[in-house]
Amino acid sequence: MSPDRTGKDLQGQSSSAEVDAFLRQVAATPPRAASGRRGRLIFTMDATASREPSWDRAAGIQAAMFHETGDLGGLEVQLCHYGGYRDFHASPWCASADELLPLMTAVRCAAGLTQIGRVLDHAAAEAGRGQVNALVFVGDCVEEDLDGLAGRAGKLGLLGVPAFVFQEGRDPTAERALREIARLSGGAWCPFDAGSPRVLKDLLSAVAVFAAGGRKALADFGRRRGGEVLRLTRQLGK
Repeated sequence: MSPDRTGKDLQGQSSSAEVDAFLRQVAATPPRAASGRRGRLIFTMDATASREPSWDRAAGIQAAMFHETGDLGGLEVQLCHYGGYRDFHASPWCASADELLPLMTAVRCAAGLTQIGRVLDHAAAEAGRGQVNALVFVGDCVEEDLDGLAGRAGKLGLLGVPAFVFQEGRDPTAERALREIARLSGGAWCPFDAGSPRVLKDLLSAVAVFAAGGRKALADFGRRRGGEVLRLTRQLGK
């Protein structure tokens, strides 16, 4: 069962080097083929008991994903979450923050085991039905067999669905598993500090821009945004 976290557990901030490494991996991911359609992003959060404060922050952050991709043809986001006893939910595809926000604010976190395998299976099934440009997963704990998760992540890689994994806190068991999921799917892993929502906002926006427009769009985004993302874009031509 996902344990409650103390305030101290959530204070390990992502270093600039870790953020840069994550963004380099985003930039190196093969861009999607042009289709004339909106980019599609599956946004998944662990909704077990320890995650409740993060839901409140994410609800305020998610509008940025739509805002940053408006000029790229837009973004569709599907919200997925799990919690309680084997509860797993996937929303319809949402094309605006106004559609997504009520779904996020309606979620109530409940104690339970992680269900990351179901997340990966769901993403593969969605990719089998149509375009999916990226999977985002935000969580702090892994309580499943790593071999089983690795096989599912590898399948996403074959389907062209990179998983971008954001780990809250630095639990070493979770880190090992989440890094491997990102690697095998062709995505990237990055830790974040729950007390620094701007870091998560920038990273989520970067992935949303990538999903909607590929590497060039990410480079343009970096020039506008500056900071951590700008440092990434300066390395793209090297």
